[in-house]
Amino acid sequence: MAGDPYWNHNVHYHRAVLAAVPDGCRTALDVGCGDGLLARKLATRAATVTGVDRSPEMIRQARTRQPANVTYVEADYLDSAVLPEGAYAFVSAVAVVHHTRFEDAIRALTRLVAPGGRLVVVGLAYNHTVLDWLISGCGLPVSRLLTRLRGGKRGPAGMPVEDSTMHWAEVREAAHRLLPDSRFRRRLLWRYVVVWDKTRQGGP
Repeated sequence: MAGDPYWNHNVHYHRAVLAAVPDGCRTALDVGCGDGLLARKLATRAATVTGVDRSPEMIRQARTRQPANVTYVEADYLDSAVLPEGAYAFVSAVAVVHHTRFEDAIRALTRLVAPGGRLVVVGLAYNHTVLDWLISGCGLPVSRLLTRLRGGKRGPAGMPVEDSTMHWAEVREAAHRLLPDSRFRRRLLWRYVVVWDKTRQGGP
């Protein structure tokens, strides 16, 4: 997005996350918030925002640029004692779920969503089929062009990086199984976006 201090494939899909924030959102949570870039953007769409990350360095960087309506927490979202259950009308997780077992990550995230709230997951997977490789290849020239236009700065420094252990079909199947009625879309720049709304009764 224009004005971002750096660009990478995760930042590219911040726009998709922001577009999914419901109007009048009161409480938002960004899981794996890193240096707080997305949390700061969410602060323009939600009354209050919490960013959580288990990296002390990322939280330190995030707190150097902290809007009044944003709180940063150094913790692991998988720990059920850290964040209140069902407290957030909107929960985002960008490049987070592949750092642990997919099922455990999704269960932890859905626990945090308030009844009637929304979860958005932006993730990555690896290529397994010829079609996978063809689709991924289509993103290469676009990625190179955008990297050049954005100045090539990838940032933030110190961000933990890990490859996915699941291929595209596995992620799609697991998302539909664990998040009934979710909307799964594979995007051009090697990411997928899942949007899931929690029922008012608190279940899928």
